[in-house]
Amino acid sequence: MFKAILEPFRHPKPVIELGAGRSLGSAAGGKPKAKAKDWGGTLMRIWSYLAERKAKLFLVLLMVVFSSALALLGPYMIGKAVDDYLEGTGGRSWTIFLVSLASVYLFYSLTSWLQNIWMIEIAQETVFRMRTELFSHLHRLPISFFNRRQQGEIMSRLTNDIENVSSTLNSSAIQIFSSVLTLLGTVGVMLWLSPLLTLLTFLVVPLMLFGMRWITRRTGPLFKERQRNVGELNGYIEETLSGQRIIKAFSQEERVITGFHERNERIMLSGYWAQSISGFIPKLMNGLNNLSFAIVAGVGGLLAIRGAITVGVIIVFVEYTRQFTRPLNDLANQWNTLLSAVAGAERVFEVLDEETEAKDEGAATSLVKVEGAVRFENVSFSYDGGSNTLHNISFEAKPGEMIALVGPTGAGKTTLIGLLSRFYDPNKGKITLDGIDVTSIRRESLRSHMAFVLQDSFLFKGSIRENIRYGRLDASDEEVEAAAKLANAHSFIIRMPEGYDRMLSADGSGISQGQKQLLSIARAILANPSMLVLDEATSSIDTVTEIKIQEGLQALMKGRTSFVIAHRLGTIRAADRILVLQGGRLLQQGSHEELLKQGGLYSELVQGGRKEALEKAGL
Repeated sequence: MFKAILEPFRHPKPVIELGAGRSLGSAAGGKPKAKAKDWGGTLMRIWSYLAERKAKLFLVLLMVVFSSALALLGPYMIGKAVDDYLEGTGGRSWTIFLVSLASVYLFYSLTSWLQNIWMIEIAQETVFRMRTELFSHLHRLPISFFNRRQQGEIMSRLTNDIENVSSTLNSSAIQIFSSVLTLLGTVGVMLWLSPLLTLLTFLVVPLMLFGMRWITRRTGPLFKERQRNVGELNGYIEETLSGQRIIKAFSQEERVITGFHERNERIMLSGYWAQSISGFIPKLMNGLNNLSFAIVAGVGGLLAIRGAITVGVIIVFVEYTRQFTRPLNDLANQWNTLLSAVAGAERVFEVLDEETEAKDEGAATSLVKVEGAVRFENVSFSYDGGSNTLHNISFEAKPGEMIALVGPTGAGKTTLIGLLSRFYDPNKGKITLDGIDVTSIRRESLRSHMAFVLQDSFLFKGSIRENIRYGRLDASDEEVEAAAKLANAHSFIIRMPEGYDRMLSADGSGISQGQKQLLSIARAILANPSMLVLDEATSSIDTVTEIKIQEGLQALMKGRTSFVIAHRLGTIRAADRILVLQGGRLLQQGSHEELLKQGGLYSELVQGGRKEALEKAGL
């Protein structure tokens, strides 16, 4: 039945088709199916975090022992007092008894409070470490990991899933320790007082175990499904909020709302069935608890009439019967949280088990000075290990040269830059920088000598000054403003309220795309790199502004090896060498004039660009 319930939302349909097999919020374009981990393995990994705080755990366990012992002592004292009263033994001071009983329950409350406080501290330290490790691990993962997953889904693991683990450690873990000790102590005392009544109490245990097993085997998959659905919904929300301009431009609001409704409904269904079915556990426990109470009270009363046991023993047994079932009842009440936490921990550990970006070899070198001589030798590359994106690419860039990469969309221009900066390593061939194989250069060292101005300019939350200074953190205010002037960003910055101290929201919303790119160029200028990469850096800048910053870019690129991906003829013409790519193959290379004489694809692209420019000008 449950497979039938889950099947409709295991394979959701995409809502907005984007082409090339992708869709807005489509599960198909998101994460790959993760390998499930067993409960035992997940719990052992959680324990490995807890075990680092053995001293505090020992104190917690000590308090659990004391509180469990005191919980057993209280009912026993009451039963003993009743028997003494009924037997008329006398000599007992009720004042002393009441003070003693009050002291027992006072110390029980104190030990319970201490164990809870210390366990909360352990739990917070544990999830702090898990959250830190996960965040640090994310920054060591290769770019390909983020290409396969939605940002919102990754954020869900870093926030919701770890928070589920925190909630369980705060509440459920201490109850499990306490329940085990209480259960063992209760059974021991019950056997000592009356083996017969103990045996009668045990009659309900098989029913409890069978009921819990039947329910939990069905709720476990449902809680895991709910966690996956929450992650998918977070990814969908993040994607649609980021794409609001496109959604409104194509009037797709209703379809996006429908897509949200479908995903929200999947969470509702999985959560409803998980909570409803698991909700039977406490009801089952309460029912069986009452049944056990009735059996003990009835049989105990008959035994008391016959003189086999005392009334005090019955009173103690009735309370112990509740204490015997209370640990199981507590576990039942916490079962929902426990299931959710294990499912969340599995999702966290799935990311932690992802292979990090290949480590630099022990003998990898760090670059002190870079001349900028780049050489590609028969380089081929594939993203998925199947068909190649690049095929046998060979070219050479001399120090200080400007290399332009042109070609239709999907030709492999950005991939080539990704290989140069070691976001990926080639499957075949070799790339050298100043005669050194880039795979033998430390990534951090290699990238520290490069500056990037990408098509999608990204700005962080902070002031304009801070965003420019991101290129070189030790730069002075004067250097920041000089870089902005060179990038032709200074004029629009000083016209804004607060100027360079103007605070930008996340991703620089509040300023135009062109202004964001000008700030990105200023950031690259401030970095003063040995090599420069411009990936459609002027695509969102009007022609007039582009002309104004050409001088700044030329000054920046002087003496530096530069790789420029651009479609505008004005940018391409100035290149020392132009590489023409199509279908991942290098078709032509040479200067602008040389390639025009050769004809072929480059000549067609230039003619098409001129025609487009004339049409835009109305000529």
